[in-house]
Amino acid sequence: MTRSEAKAASQDDAAAPATTVVRMRGTAAVVGGKRIWSQVSLDVRAGQFVAVLGPNGAGKSTLLNAILGLTPVEGAVEVLGGSPGRRNAGIGYLPQRRAFDAGVRVRGIDVVRLGLDGARWGTPIPWLSRAFAPQRFRDERERLRQVVEMVGASPYAHRPIGQCSGGEQQRLLIAQALVRRPSLLLLDEPLDSLDVPSQAGISALIRDICRRENIAVLMVAHDVNPILPYLDRLVYLARGTVVSGSPEEVITGERLSALYGIPIEVLRDSAGRLVVVGQPDAPAMHHRPSAGRGAV
Repeated sequence: MTRSEAKAASQDDAAAPATTVVRMRGTAAVVGGKRIWSQVSLDVRAGQFVAVLGPNGAGKSTLLNAILGLTPVEGAVEVLGGSPGRRNAGIGYLPQRRAFDAGVRVRGIDVVRLGLDGARWGTPIPWLSRAFAPQRFRDERERLRQVVEMVGASPYAHRPIGQCSGGEQQRLLIAQALVRRPSLLLLDEPLDSLDVPSQAGISALIRDICRRENIAVLMVAHDVNPILPYLDRLVYLARGTVVSGSPEEVITGERLSALYGIPIEVLRDSAGRLVVVGQPDAPAMHHRPSAGRGAV
């Protein structure tokens, strides 16, 4: 191939549309016989950072469960080119969690390793892998090093995870979700209980991983303001309905007020960044489903 041909091919690749990772059309979720939300139409493409927002009980986690094939849905849903639940090996998932207790002595690197070993039977014994599958052992050790470095956790990865800060723990758990090279990353409220600087740091990290690794990220969040500068698209769930689009399309006082049914203002700070004022923390509008069906 000549230099001019290579340049033209590179330009064609850059102009090609990104792969659609999640596609929903007229989708509704039903939990315990109750319809949680309906008429959701959504496209999430490779390399996009998409936030799922809304008040408590609106069905944010249910949306992730629907993508994983854990919640019954009506309508069309396609995930990584197949039905929900059929391609979960290509999905990295970080569920809602509390911080590790200070007394937990498991090293951060071993928590990350669970992302490699979690689908296998039994307890992983590294020296057995080293003895009987040396090449796999070397490959996995190198992958652990890469992913820990990717999330900026190298300085504390060998520390007991209970002695890491909340932000450090989240970076290690994101590394765990990334270690098997997923095409889609689902994060359920990873910013919960973090201070504002840590929220900004994790949000910037996720955006950078999206771009560098060409991974689609769908992240449930409680507050849009800390993550807004980093997002490509938003999905707002409220009162059984959904609004989705770019931040400029969705973050308007008129649209959010209509969605939530209360007055909400959208302002710009001195740097021109959008700030949502009056965002409600409404009580749950649906009963939580029974154990094993996924939280709303």
